[in-house]
Amino acid sequence: MSNWFPKWRPYAGHIDQRPVSTNEYLPPAQSVVLGIQHAFAMFGATVLAPLLMGFDPNLAILMSGICTILFFLITGGRLPSYLGSSFAFIGVVAAASGHAIGSGVNPNLAVALGGIVACGVFYAVIGFIVMLTGTRWIEKLMPPVVTGAVVMIIGLNLAPVTVKSVAGNQFDMWMALLTVLSMGMIAVFTRGLLQRLLLLVGLLLSYLLYFIISNVLGYGKPIDFSVISNAAWFGLPSMTTPRFEMNAMLIIAPVALILVAENLGHIKAVGAMTGENLTPHLGKAFVADGIATSLSGSVGAPGMTTYGENIGVMAITRVYSTIIFVIAGIFAIFLGLSPKFGAVISTIPTAILTGASIVVFGLITIAGAKIWIENKVNFANNKNLVVAAVTIILGAGNFELVFGNFNLGGIGTATFAAILLNWFFSLKDKT
Repeated sequence: MSNWFPKWRPYAGHIDQRPVSTNEYLPPAQSVVLGIQHAFAMFGATVLAPLLMGFDPNLAILMSGICTILFFLITGGRLPSYLGSSFAFIGVVAAASGHAIGSGVNPNLAVALGGIVACGVFYAVIGFIVMLTGTRWIEKLMPPVVTGAVVMIIGLNLAPVTVKSVAGNQFDMWMALLTVLSMGMIAVFTRGLLQRLLLLVGLLLSYLLYFIISNVLGYGKPIDFSVISNAAWFGLPSMTTPRFEMNAMLIIAPVALILVAENLGHIKAVGAMTGENLTPHLGKAFVADGIATSLSGSVGAPGMTTYGENIGVMAITRVYSTIIFVIAGIFAIFLGLSPKFGAVISTIPTAILTGASIVVFGLITIAGAKIWIENKVNFANNKNLVVAAVTIILGAGNFELVFGNFNLGGIGTATFAAILLNWFFSLKDKT
């Protein structure tokens, strides 16, 4: 067991002079502050994802804390990562449960949860295979042209549904655009940590503007604050038992391939920043994230993934100590156990959620393009051109393949099309 965890040592030197390694720790006061900062970095996205899918955001925050600590234990404290609600599930959850994105509580939540649990099991199995066989086959099966296209379609597939949630209501449409502008201004005109918290701070700023325009000036539907005063300070969030239906499981389980691509990219990015070779721990990371996703889904929360927001915080602070993430997880658990905190979240108007969704789904789409650019994908090569072109249109157009009662869904169809087309066209290279 001693080899499972590294031998941690206190950080020696000045924090501005050299980075803090994964196996080093800072004094308690600094560690707590940095841990809370990581909790705030994940907060905006981890709350937004369950709100869009109709899950309980309090439970999502609670499970993100528990799952982050679980990830730390399973990976032996060797990978600095925060686990939060994955946006990759939004499209497939909407398809499997028939839920309109951002329209409140999901009445078919149990069906979606069964699919999330199945996805986590599939993901963990991939992780065990990687632990036994290495990572080369994963990188061959999902090269940058495939992962970039798959990440891109997550955002594009959700775009029409997102905009539709405010269509026909001019006030909500203007407020959604104001939210987009608020987040955009923070992203462009600020620096450092504030810039990294663009989702959270943008959400707060647009919420304040909505309150002034609606509750004070009398335009649109005012925010009802009575739910906040009626909520308790402490208590367990509401949990839901999953229902296992084959169709929903087959729609949602392929998201594991997207999570593999996501996690692979995140760990390579952190490895490049720290100068440490983290690739040997990739299998354990997949297993940990898979178990976390199944555990989260089994109680009523969304699937989990490693968070890019927290990688951004590490890039700014140059503190990679994995102990910081345990502190962030503990802080998230305390937040998740406050129904009053959940009641505050429930007052966020649909227009603001739509504006935030436009930004988030746009950022996901561009993240796909970023994978192509950073890996110098050659689009003069017809194989890459066709794989990317077909995948994007299948995903954006929500091309759903149906086999009897089983609907693969737009994202699932596009993901499998990308992998199969890339494999098929690669046969030419061998001849």
